Amino acid sequence: MVEEKDFALLTDLYELTMCASYFDNKINDIATFDLFIRQLPENRNYFIAAGLEDALNYLKRIRFTDEHIEYLKSKKIFKNDFLNYLNNFKFTGNVFALPEGTVFFPNEPIISITAPIIEAQLVETFLLNAINLQTTIATKASRVVLAAKQKPVVDFSLRRTQGTDAGMKVARASYIAGCIGTSNVLAGMKYEIPIYGTMAHSFVMAFEKEEKSFHAYSKTFPRTSTFLVDTYDTLKGMEKAAIVAKQLEKQGHKLKAIRLDSGDLVLLSRAARKILDKNGLSYVDIFASGNLDEYETEELLKKGALIDAFGVGTAMGVSKDAPYCDVVYKLVELSNHGKLLPTMKLSKGKVTYPGIKQVYRIIDKNGNCIKDILALRDEKVSGNILLIKVMENGKITYKMPSLEEIRETTKENLSKLPEKYKKIKNATNYKVEISDELRKLTSKLNKSLQQKV
Repeated sequence: MVEEKDFALLTDLYELTMCASYFDNKINDIATFDLFIRQLPENRNYFIAAGLEDALNYLKRIRFTDEHIEYLKSKKIFKNDFLNYLNNFKFTGNVFALPEGTVFFPNEPIISITAPIIEAQLVETFLLNAINLQTTIATKASRVVLAAKQKPVVDFSLRRTQGTDAGMKVARASYIAGCIGTSNVLAGMKYEIPIYGTMAHSFVMAFEKEEKSFHAYSKTFPRTSTFLVDTYDTLKGMEKAAIVAKQLEKQGHKLKAIRLDSGDLVLLSRAARKILDKNGLSYVDIFASGNLDEYETEELLKKGALIDAFGVGTAMGVSKDAPYCDVVYKLVELSNHGKLLPTMKLSKGKVTYPGIKQVYRIIDKNGNCIKDILALRDEKVSGNILLIKVMENGKITYKMPSLEEIRETTKENLSKLPEKYKKIKNATNYKVEISDELRKLTSKLNKSLQQKV
């Protein structure tokens, strides 16, 4: 993993070259950039905001070390006066953001940065990276949790995430989204997330007999054992698991669960439930894993699978069907000799809304979300304000919530979202209304910029 002390260089070169040119031309006016997502991936109805804690800690601590400066000097790209500036660099801006766990929609700012333009520009790459990954995964994981219909979901993705750092962030983001825990032990320690684990097929294969592997494991973990029953013949594996479970009962212990990792999980889960119940083991849970995602999970339950909990790995850990969000960081306002000038991009398919903005959420009398309104920050609009101030003059002004509190935010936000927006397939567009003042400003600025082309 990248060490925190090196985060200043965790950036694209063009951020530094642009900043060097600003510096060389004595341009450092106050600028506002919005970080937002342009559009929803296929089958998505919403996003879950995640990654803010990492973003704020980065903004608070970003520094260029002597080693960084020496490296940049060795590239012979930058002038010494700019390198001297970097040597004393500190972020001094103001930040508004959506709290982690907030449900949001395309074109709504996730983070809004106001700072001298060199500072605001330099932090772009890290912020995009931090927000993109965790928001992508939190959104994906929330869909898996919804598909599981209140049955527990555990993150099993570490071995196939895109690198070790991603494995950590996936564990965090999936827990925010509603997973009950992770197989990732380091994430358990660092983030205080509950950790879960069973056994691998290799453990079963290491013993002369399948039943002996169950005996050995339950001897070590008499109160928390989960037996993997599909290494050879799943039905026979279930019968052997039941035998060992009855022996555990005689010792005053109970088998926690059996795990199915392959085959027709509908038929096998029903067979497992029948075998377990027949042997007086109705308390033993059936845990399913193996290439699961929200689509497969939803189908299994629709078809009557008798599964009590799910272990979800690769497809969730890399967000297989939507591995990234179209997240961007765009200049929306710039001061010029004290005068604030809204800015916007006109590229086809990439038009942005100008000005410093706020998002308002309209809730009906039953507590359900009706629509959002994207407005200018100084407009008077009714509704719940979503963007809150989290940093002022480079200092964090926001009490960082615990992961448990963020989980509650996610749960509360999703509970207010009407069911039609929580469907796994066939997305329904949530209404995001543009305020009159923002619409007027966009139209006026569009015409003005067109005349300059």
